[in-house]
Amino acid sequence: MLISTLQFSKSKSQKRPFKINIRVVLSLLLVLSTVFVIGNQAFAEKDKDTLIYSWASNVGELNPHLYSPNQMFAQAMVYEPLVKYAEGGKITPWLAEKWTVSPDGKIYTFTLRKGVLFSDGTPFNAQAVKKNIESVLLAKGRHEWLELVAQIDKVEAVDDLTVNLFMKHAYYPTLQELCLIRPLRFMSPAAMPEDGNTSKGIKKAVGTGPWVLVESRKGEFDLFERNDKYWGEKPKFKKLLIKVIPDPNSRVIALETGEIDLIHGAAGHGAGQISLDAFERFAKDPQYVTGISQALATRVMAVNSKRGATADINVRKAIQHAVNKAAMVKAIFYGVEKQADTLYPSDTPYSNIPLKPFEYNPESAKKILDNAGWKIDSANKIRSKAGQELSIDLCFVGNDSQQKAIAEVIQGDLSKVGIKVNLIGEEEDSNINRQKTGEFNMIFNETWGAPYDPHSFCSSMRAPSHADYQAQIGLSMKAEIDSKISQVLLSTDETKRQELYSYILTTLHDQAVYLPLTYMTGVIVHKKDLKGVVYGPTKYEIPFELFERL
Repeated sequence: MLISTLQFSKSKSQKRPFKINIRVVLSLLLVLSTVFVIGNQAFAEKDKDTLIYSWASNVGELNPHLYSPNQMFAQAMVYEPLVKYAEGGKITPWLAEKWTVSPDGKIYTFTLRKGVLFSDGTPFNAQAVKKNIESVLLAKGRHEWLELVAQIDKVEAVDDLTVNLFMKHAYYPTLQELCLIRPLRFMSPAAMPEDGNTSKGIKKAVGTGPWVLVESRKGEFDLFERNDKYWGEKPKFKKLLIKVIPDPNSRVIALETGEIDLIHGAAGHGAGQISLDAFERFAKDPQYVTGISQALATRVMAVNSKRGATADINVRKAIQHAVNKAAMVKAIFYGVEKQADTLYPSDTPYSNIPLKPFEYNPESAKKILDNAGWKIDSANKIRSKAGQELSIDLCFVGNDSQQKAIAEVIQGDLSKVGIKVNLIGEEEDSNINRQKTGEFNMIFNETWGAPYDPHSFCSSMRAPSHADYQAQIGLSMKAEIDSKISQVLLSTDETKRQELYSYILTTLHDQAVYLPLTYMTGVIVHKKDLKGVVYGPTKYEIPFELFERL
């Protein structure tokens, strides 16, 4: 810069000879080199105490009581629940040290942990709990998917550290749903709007969690710092920088060049953190440490029972028989994820029921379509019926390489039985909007894993804000399914509850509104200078506070 500036000055004036004072130049160079060295030392120190991760987008304003564009893993870094979900389905104390439940199941009394502060220094107490829960209740319409919100009658601050939560009915998943990342976590009352209605926005993201959001630059990064007021074990790193990298291939390059420290995410979740072929390459490279999580959820396609050709149950059943999932698992997932034939694995609560899988059998698919009147045109190999071409739209997130690969496999498999598949790849926000409006025949979906399954996921099927509702809306028994879901959530009898879940899951299976693909796992990749990099008990939380540099 110094040389180019000097040259530019010379070209601007030719009237007087340009003289360079060598001593001045040398002095300037010495100053600059000193600054450069000092700056590099500071950067090295900062880098050593800064963990660098990446995500496909910014994390959002981090309103604890709202949804997209707030990213769940980041909300969990800042905000905490009364109770927390642990391995094996255990509910453990968190911001509440203990709790009791009344004999009729309608009153939960929580004793709060002493000495907890929000990151702005505001005390966490019963009044803060009350104000947060009441804020969520002010916007009930935004939380239709979560029955817990509908079942809360009122909340009472008994004293500074005691809270009573009054329920309208005995609701068996209460504690599980209090573990969820949103909407029932707690922010500083000082950061809430004056009227307490956080659905209109918040002043600042302030929670009791181990991290504090300190800076965001749209399309570039989000910077978090360790919460030094944190009541629990503090993060090993002082700072956490989350770079915005939408493309999985660019993320791989960023790890290889040292631009980021690790890749941590469910394959296919979190905007496709990494393709499994790249993961396999890292697994064979001794420079890297790789890991695979337990099964976290089920990867499925939601199949619309109301729109176009997939409104025909025969088409939906033919699709089930036509997709070669075993070949997909081998070619795309390298055996890392296992084939799924039901919406939930049998070890999910209430899901160990006798469901007969749709076996891969293209000839069965052809026979079903033939019998239903979908005849194949020998010229173009596409079936039609009463002038309607057997053509369906399969929608996916365009920059998710894994979704694209799966979509192409399904397209090829269905073409073999005479079904034309139009692939529609688009931005994530557009894809989410399709799930709400039902503008799809098939769309990528996934169950939510613990602690949501099956109660929260089934509860959401009744609200038109997810692909599940849209996939089911064309079913003649949709009202009955929704009624059974409402009943099961309020059931206090285990036998009756199992009967209701059996009806719900069997009906959805037989109606072929879901095409289960694989049981999803998460992957981890990092160089050997990190340790403590693990998966949490759910797919939505990343325990950054446990990670440290060697």
